[in-house]
Amino acid sequence: MNIAVVVLAVVVAYFCGTLPSAIIVAKSKGIDITSVGSGNPGASNVARALGTKYGVYVFVLDALKGALPVALVMISSRPAAYACAAATVLGHVFPITRKFKGGKGVATGAGSLFPLHPFILLGALGVWVLLTKTTKKASIASIAIVPVLIVAFIVNGTPGWEILSLVGIGALVEIRHLSNIKRLITGTEPPVGGPVPK
Repeated sequence: MNIAVVVLAVVVAYFCGTLPSAIIVAKSKGIDITSVGSGNPGASNVARALGTKYGVYVFVLDALKGALPVALVMISSRPAAYACAAATVLGHVFPITRKFKGGKGVATGAGSLFPLHPFILLGALGVWVLLTKTTKKASIASIAIVPVLIVAFIVNGTPGWEILSLVGIGALVEIRHLSNIKRLITGTEPPVGGPVPK
């Protein structure tokens, strides 16, 4: 792909990532999700505030905004597709449209990688659901899924540069979960559906 086209695609992918799915869904029900629970504009917080159904809506929308830019670009260039994947996650986590205060990037990151590795991501989704149900904490599943994906990529014989790309995207997701990690260490992380400290 032409470098100018790649740059344009990455910029478009970033702004796709900034689309505030959680805020839009919650606002449709009369709730400002940034002032409820953890204040995080993501699927888990919406699920706590409005119920599982609405959390699923947000998860799907966040995944789609990650998947679509990547799917459109990967036909022409796989490296450009990874750049778009990173851009969508960056847009979700640090949206310029909301003073760089975004979500944690789990659904958007998963969605952005889905067109590139659909079967691995479907398996990862199953692991995420299993961990969430077993531990009763979505944060544990979200934190654990990054190393699980890295191992799966390595076992699958994925090229090294793709694994490094995943490590970079995964590192961003893990950094956004530092507050959850601190609460897990202190034993104050609430279970799924429980009240979340700010």
